[in-house]
Amino acid sequence: MSYDMIVVGSGIGGYVAAIRASQLGYKIAIVERESLGGICLNWGCIPTKALLKSSSVFESFKHAADYGFVAGDFKVDFEAVIKRSRAAADRMNKGVQFLMKKNKIDVIMGAGKLNGKKEVEVTEPDGKVTTLQARHVILATGARSKQLPNLQIDGKKIIGYREAMSLPSQPKSMIVVGSGAIGVEFAYFYNSLGTNVTLVESLPRIVPSEDEDISKELEKNFKKAGITVMTNSSVEKVETSESGVKVNVKTQNGDQQLDAEIVLSAVGIIANTENIGLEELGIKTDKGKVLVDKFYQSSVSGIYAIGDITPGQALAHVAYQCGVICAEAIANGEGRYKKMPEPLNYGNVPACTYCSPEIASVGMTEKQARDAGYEIKVGKFPFIASGKAVGVGATEGFTKVIIDTKYGELLGTHMIGYNVTENIAESVVARNLETTWEEMLGSIHPHPTMSESIKGAIEAAQGHAIDL
Repeated sequence: MSYDMIVVGSGIGGYVAAIRASQLGYKIAIVERESLGGICLNWGCIPTKALLKSSSVFESFKHAADYGFVAGDFKVDFEAVIKRSRAAADRMNKGVQFLMKKNKIDVIMGAGKLNGKKEVEVTEPDGKVTTLQARHVILATGARSKQLPNLQIDGKKIIGYREAMSLPSQPKSMIVVGSGAIGVEFAYFYNSLGTNVTLVESLPRIVPSEDEDISKELEKNFKKAGITVMTNSSVEKVETSESGVKVNVKTQNGDQQLDAEIVLSAVGIIANTENIGLEELGIKTDKGKVLVDKFYQSSVSGIYAIGDITPGQALAHVAYQCGVICAEAIANGEGRYKKMPEPLNYGNVPACTYCSPEIASVGMTEKQARDAGYEIKVGKFPFIASGKAVGVGATEGFTKVIIDTKYGELLGTHMIGYNVTENIAESVVARNLETTWEEMLGSIHPHPTMSESIKGAIEAAQGHAIDL
């Protein structure tokens, strides 16, 4: 079976690359070993947002009196919450199936492996092996949960994000190890439904990749919500039994033993680069990631890699853009597309975390800007001063901006609060266009909205805040 292009992996990077290449006139096959849509659609971005929406609705019920309502008896139907999440994932999976048919892309289910420079060997579920040939092969095999030697996932008492999305019953207590996006989202979700949650982080602060002020605000809100937060703490040993787990945690004040029903390991992810034929072809890798050029070609001509298996942020929207850039660059090189795509600017990638309060950021943190030698102005607008936040009853958090004093460039925006993930795109576009703070202030922000906080933070940075 011969194609112009074969994409191995149908996650958000893979299916987007396949669709864009098909639009550009290529004959495409996509190889998927499990479910169309990959982790993001089936076990990541989409079903977790469904879970978090359920917890948000439950939170609203608990605070109904604050909005003038008297709520009757209500309780969590955990099985129904999980069922709704899985239904959302199933709907998205069917959507990708439709897109494959619409764009005339052949879907081949099985495990794909490079077998020769322009061949992909597919082992189908029944053991049948099919060999596909193509002029171009794009690897988009994604990532999976990282496992620590002393925190091996067994799927029952020590679980990863997959099991956390499909537990048969709600645990009374849970220890979440790791406070990146996955860890804090699940810590919020389970705590909001009534699970006793302890969050353990080895570094000095939670969400350690975010601005320090963001970390402090989230920790304050988590503690207020009843989550136990342990920083500078590492899991040394875990013992499991029928009734639960015993976890030995090393802290600055000595060792502690924690008891819970379940431990959720959220210590990061690892790229799926094993057993896909990289070594046989001599494709260069570093620290488990495929080394690529700015248009995602590997060290072997005609073999490309995108998304989580390449250096850079392991985020769905990054993989999406990688897929588009890769497909368009291939087409441009063969005269099928006139415009050469712009390489991805990894310094202007937004990050969003969907716990409550939400977190959204782009660009440099305050520390990074100072360490880089910039002279900066910093402005912060607290949501307690936002008319929209007061109106909806969500005054926690703030928007923070970091501005270069020399050129007026927006170096970074950091938000924590209600619905802020919907507002960060303004700063992404502003930075991409090299817009100055004066131009941003000259652009009307609708009132009342949470987005006004960006203008308010810039005003604060310049020393003429109106609403503070």
